[in-house]
Amino acid sequence: MLEPADRYTGYTAYDYLEAGKDYRAFEYAEQIGRVPAYQGLSLTSEQLLRTSSLLAESTVISLHEHVQAFPKDMGYLRDHIRQGREPTAYRGLSRSGLTAVFDNGMDGTCCISSDAGWKYQDVLFDLGVRMADIAHQDFVIKGETLADIEHARATGRIAHIFALEAATMIENEVDRLDVLYGFGVRQMGIAYSEANTLGSGLKERGDGGLTYFGDRAVERMNKLGIAIDVSHSGDRTALEVIERSTQPVFITHAGARSVWPTNRMKPDEVIKACAERGGVIGIEAAPHTTLSRAHPRHSLESVMDHFTYCVELVGLEHVSFGPDTLFGDHVGLHDAFAANLSLGQAHGNVEYEKVPYVDGLENPAEGFFNIIGWLVEHNYSDDDIRAVVGGNTLRVLKDVWI
Repeated sequence: MLEPADRYTGYTAYDYLEAGKDYRAFEYAEQIGRVPAYQGLSLTSEQLLRTSSLLAESTVISLHEHVQAFPKDMGYLRDHIRQGREPTAYRGLSRSGLTAVFDNGMDGTCCISSDAGWKYQDVLFDLGVRMADIAHQDFVIKGETLADIEHARATGRIAHIFALEAATMIENEVDRLDVLYGFGVRQMGIAYSEANTLGSGLKERGDGGLTYFGDRAVERMNKLGIAIDVSHSGDRTALEVIERSTQPVFITHAGARSVWPTNRMKPDEVIKACAERGGVIGIEAAPHTTLSRAHPRHSLESVMDHFTYCVELVGLEHVSFGPDTLFGDHVGLHDAFAANLSLGQAHGNVEYEKVPYVDGLENPAEGFFNIIGWLVEHNYSDDDIRAVVGGNTLRVLKDVWI
């Protein structure tokens, strides 16, 4: 793990307000050292130096994270979410080595006005409050363009890119996409497990594919320059989105169903279709998702089994990482919001060993150091490592963003 970034001054979320007066304060989980450091790598001193150098000197982009800090006591989770003031974990991010991060918020659990989440007004509130906080410090900047990512790289900052895991909140109003773009959203999923007006999610009994309104939404996202994600879409819907989009599409956070047979993983057909149209799959690491038969206890090794499979399937130039981690008890979050997150349907009847955290990919502060370390240990070249930790994503964004 890197030392704190020189540019980071110690700012804590909402420091410009008065805790206890302007908002309710909670005790938050540790952003560094919440769980023991990963011991699964056996790097020589030379490999350790190479890993640190690649992390520090490359353009490193996570396709999918949740960079907020969560309450230390997850019993306060709903109270914390309902006040609509998610805290960006600046201290943890300062140790991440990231150049840019697609932050997907928590809009499926954005329960300010409804336990069901995904409400348009709640999403706008969440986005606006987070942006107000980011505007009061100088380390994390709002990322909306390739120039923003380049500026972050050149000045030792992190470009924070707002993304949404589904378009559910637009309901049947395509112009809401323009509003969300105006708020800074630059990546959006089609459906989050449950079907919506655009298409089907991966949990549904049947997949009716992309709707006529979904066609209009995809066309508008292409015109606006919003990158499209099909991670949580059903298989038919995902294929039709990839076909209808005039721009490459992301699978920002998933794995291969051939490696672990759940609906949350993508079949070869979808991964290959994504790659054939120039897209990229980001390998997922949220607890109990990217397991493998070779490594059924979820860890960095399980995740990299999906990485190597996808590289063999579609080529290294179409694979990246969207670890989908956060600062806090991710398993506790899943337990608290299992219904909102459709975990039962996503896993189906596949049995797995429950772990308290994913060893080696527990939060955004440690993820890419360990990913790069694994790649170094397994003799990937510097050029290949730079491609999968950021270069492949940049290539797609050059096509998609205006």
